[in-house]
Amino acid sequence: MPEPLYAPDGDRFVPSAHTRGPWDAGAQHGGPVAALMARAMEALPSDAPMRVVRFTAEILRPVTLQPLRTTARIERAGRRVALLSASLSDGERELCRASAWRIRVREQDIDAPAPSPLPFAGPDGGDVFPPESDHPAFHRTGVELRFVHGTFFDVGPSTVWIRLRRPVVGDETPSPLMRAAAASDFGNGIAAAVPWGRFIYINADLTVYLHRYPAGEWVCLDASSRVEPAGLGLAESELFDEHGRIGRSLQALLVDTLPGSEH
Repeated sequence: MPEPLYAPDGDRFVPSAHTRGPWDAGAQHGGPVAALMARAMEALPSDAPMRVVRFTAEILRPVTLQPLRTTARIERAGRRVALLSASLSDGERELCRASAWRIRVREQDIDAPAPSPLPFAGPDGGDVFPPESDHPAFHRTGVELRFVHGTFFDVGPSTVWIRLRRPVVGDETPSPLMRAAAASDFGNGIAAAVPWGRFIYINADLTVYLHRYPAGEWVCLDASSRVEPAGLGLAESELFDEHGRIGRSLQALLVDTLPGSEH
């Protein structure tokens, strides 16, 4: 069993180096953080089968490589629709919070159209991303990336298949929601609208809409970003599994010039 992203330690979760983000070696990527909060909300009880159709993570401050605690609660209980919340802290400060709408699942007499074929190649047809470094980080050692269109460091839209290389917590098998949350935070990183190395484009949030949970290990992002001279932007990703479309994700972006790269 590979080393997990987080090792459970009582009521805490100890992050491994595989959670590191691309901007700061001392801070975590948003994907593992989102998956950890999704896990906390999925553990909340329900009287009927329900699925999360909208998950939003608010990143209040950088999440450093320190033990974390999660809490979750049902904000609005309901037999058909319920509102959930989660919080991530270092024991003293709240670092992130999340909310989710959970909707009852029951087969209906609906004549739904068959899923459309994938508009691009599946993961077997993608190019494996060769990590630019041997140092552990979520995009290098936490996930496997296979690009169908574009590359990690190109400017412009890209399409990439993503799967977790390791469990999120301990030896647990990640849930479909956790896989979708972890992958969806890559939208801004794989579809840069400005050159990597000259600018940062950090997301302040992540919202994922799922009309269907992903089947299997792979989640695909067909991603693009737009930025404005005022230093803000938006990353949008259409989400797929190997059977077709599953939803969409959005990220609000802070865009800034890296020190020393103005010329």
